[in-house]
Amino acid sequence: MVEGIFDLILETVITQKESIHVSGQEYPAELVKSKFLKLNYSHIEYVLGCMGKNTTKIHNIKSYLLTALFNAGSTMSSYYKAMVNHDMPQFAGQT
Repeated sequence: MVEGIFDLILETVITQKESIHVSGQEYPAELVKSKFLKLNYSHIEYVLGCMGKNTTKIHNIKSYLLTALFNAGSTMSSYYKAMVNHDMPQFAGQT
């Protein structure tokens, strides 16, 4: 799975297209490339964890992963904060 994610990131970063379709939207390719180049191990681990918990049928895995990777930098912190709030409500509201 990690190899497939690596291939998708590489394919996206080297594309010559001017725009890339992500989650039903067209984004400038440079924006998508920039977000993908900022991904690190933690983001990949987050996406893999989310994939492991998913129980719904994914019809287009490439599109799903592209969206998950595109959003990882923006959503990872909020996701983990929500988990902490759920598991340890005494810490909810603290930053």
